[in-house]
Amino acid sequence: MSSNERAQQLRISEIFYSLQGESRSVGWPTVFIRLTGCPLRCNYCDTEYAFTGGESIAIESILEQVAQFGAHHVCVTGGEPLAQKGCLKLLTELCDLGYETSLETSGALDISTVDERVVRVVDVKTPDSGESSRNLLENLQYLTARDQLKFVICSREDYEWSRSIIAEHKLSERCEILFSPIHEAQDPTELAEWILEDRLHVRFQLQLHKLLWRETQGR
Repeated sequence: MSSNERAQQLRISEIFYSLQGESRSVGWPTVFIRLTGCPLRCNYCDTEYAFTGGESIAIESILEQVAQFGAHHVCVTGGEPLAQKGCLKLLTELCDLGYETSLETSGALDISTVDERVVRVVDVKTPDSGESSRNLLENLQYLTARDQLKFVICSREDYEWSRSIIAEHKLSERCEILFSPIHEAQDPTELAEWILEDRLHVRFQLQLHKLLWRETQGR
């Protein structure tokens, strides 16, 4: 297979239709394209099955599968989707077709070349994730009001660290910020109270898909 042919294919773990469980578009019927592979190993990862395996699928075939669901929203996720070079082409193709396209990325890889029409949902890895050293802070300069930063909070220490990062980099002035308690570990009410006490300018969110379907794959 030539390099050009490889660029036209992506290794895919699954393509499925569900409700968006988090981010600004929470609740919208959405087609999810989950790419295989991730260079990170977060302590709380709930998609370890996407680290390996998957099936190589031509981008044209991916787009055909997406169209069958008749949805307006499409989310490209992983694993870490940007670990595959062809992801950028897929994102552009989705935008060209008129889909409201979002990208869920770990924040460890460069986002500067992502199509500007894509809503980039970028993680900032907290200390309890075990991968905070992988945060590519240069990404912060590329964020716009269309984008979102997501902090998964596992403890009070994570919360304090996140609050410090937001203040240091003046992130509230750059884009929307999401705080999500780690499922069944950080008490969500406690996190909500911390946010209110500190008058923190962030959006609190729970993972809707886990409330509805728990850990069911493909949901």
